[in-house]
Amino acid sequence: MRDNRFMTTSRALALVCAGLGCAGLLVLGAAETPVKFTDVTTASGIKFVHNAGRSGKKWLPETMGSGVAFSDLDGDGKPDIVFLNGKDFVAKGRKTTAAFYRNNGNGTFTDVTKGSGLDIEIHGMGIAVGDYDNDGRDDLYITALDGDHLFHNEGAGKFRDVTKDAGIDNVKFGSSAAWVDYDRDGKLDLFVGNYVQWTAAGDLWCSLDGAAKSYCTPESYKGTAPKLYRNLGNGKFQDVTQQAGLADATNKSLGVVVFDFNMDGWPDIFVANDTQPNKLFRNLGNGKFREEGLSAGVAFGEDGVARGAMGADFADYDRSGRPHLAVGNFANQMMGLYHNEGNGLFVDEAPRSAIGRATLLSLTFGLFFFDYDLDGYPDIFTANGHLEEEIGRVQPKIQYAELPLLFHNIGGGKFESTSAFSKPMVARGAAYADFDGDGDLDVVVSNNNGPAALYRNDGGNRNHWLQLKLVGRSSNRSAIGASVRVTAAGGKQWQSVHSGSSYCSASDLTLTFGLGKDPVASVVEIDWPSGKHQKLEKVAGNMRLVLNEPQ
Repeated sequence: MRDNRFMTTSRALALVCAGLGCAGLLVLGAAETPVKFTDVTTASGIKFVHNAGRSGKKWLPETMGSGVAFSDLDGDGKPDIVFLNGKDFVAKGRKTTAAFYRNNGNGTFTDVTKGSGLDIEIHGMGIAVGDYDNDGRDDLYITALDGDHLFHNEGAGKFRDVTKDAGIDNVKFGSSAAWVDYDRDGKLDLFVGNYVQWTAAGDLWCSLDGAAKSYCTPESYKGTAPKLYRNLGNGKFQDVTQQAGLADATNKSLGVVVFDFNMDGWPDIFVANDTQPNKLFRNLGNGKFREEGLSAGVAFGEDGVARGAMGADFADYDRSGRPHLAVGNFANQMMGLYHNEGNGLFVDEAPRSAIGRATLLSLTFGLFFFDYDLDGYPDIFTANGHLEEEIGRVQPKIQYAELPLLFHNIGGGKFESTSAFSKPMVARGAAYADFDGDGDLDVVVSNNNGPAALYRNDGGNRNHWLQLKLVGRSSNRSAIGASVRVTAAGGKQWQSVHSGSSYCSASDLTLTFGLGKDPVASVVEIDWPSGKHQKLEKVAGNMRLVLNEPQ
């Protein structure tokens, strides 16, 4: 199927500029084909402001929320936005809920939260998007300090809380979560990362200067195990954490990445842990996982010390045909860029790259790979912001509000830092999607205890592109786990449909391939989770294809 909404890039861009204005753009990328981002938050109609629930007592959860999701929740082909929210720890006579913004298709959004079923007050943290019952509508799993929620998409912008009926019971300070068909039975299972054992009654006293209370680091609290829920069908899930070999209570999970790191056809799980060794759970294909983070080289930093890991993502950034990892870390700890050597080992390339130097002072939460200039090489975006407002008093080089960073992939496995954003933020969740239908990828950022930000990509579509929305039949309907290889004159690329990644957030499941100057992809090959293989030849660029799994 061809989505005509994506057929005429120049016309789409003209309409967007006419509706929102193209002033105040920030230059990114090379001078030859400048790519610019515009802050269109106000013009788009987004007014969401996150409530961290601050009590004046410096409680740890106040610093962590929250995530954001891009997903076409009403099935009209346009990605909508869901922002998660916290609530007051000490009652202030107000109600704060998540916000559901419907994409109007003209560069603007409408708040349709009221009556949607998402308008309940919880201390939300993370969100994962996937069609767990294969009915053609994306469902939402939301992690929360006070207990997670599974929302079934009823259609027409309505959601039903089915947590109890589904057998979900996770009140463990959930963080990032991801849908994954770990047993390849065609039904999406659920992996949930949990953070630390914190309660208001058990809150500890910590200080930066020995006098005033500050937010404690996670080292002060015990960790907790993640959860793996197996989809039994009929809307029911079973907790299989123990039998799957995932019940490790030393975890302090903040980032979750689902990817097939050894390319054996079975989805593996990487967990970014805060001040504990990162974990790499290898899928053995028999319902069990084996932890290989230490032997794979992703457990620690280059100095052999566990870092404060937050968000994470993967991509084949050097066209080696293998998935590599990027991991955001705490301030004074550079970002991890783990290159997959193809023999079960990863090597951290960040210390020897521009990325290492540029990220040393940043505290990175949201993080993802995306090809913002559509040249065929995935770039890296990081959303940054510290936990402690007064950090500048004791560490003058560190700031509370920090600039997001964008790293342009210049090929050969190398990146260069760009002057992308001029507004410091206390950023947490971040996600990407082509919200305005012009072919290039836009960015949304959720800020802790502050207003969200939506950035429109202007100029990325000066290069050619191809978008693929995969629909599973024998495989899960969301096609999570499907791998796609695109060959054009400029070379070969590989991507995989995946849930999770970034920090507590969900990006659009549609795959976007940059074709550079190539107007046609000579070959598109899809390996579905069911084992089926699909091949298309001479696929024209600058359009969006909806591809159904062959029966």
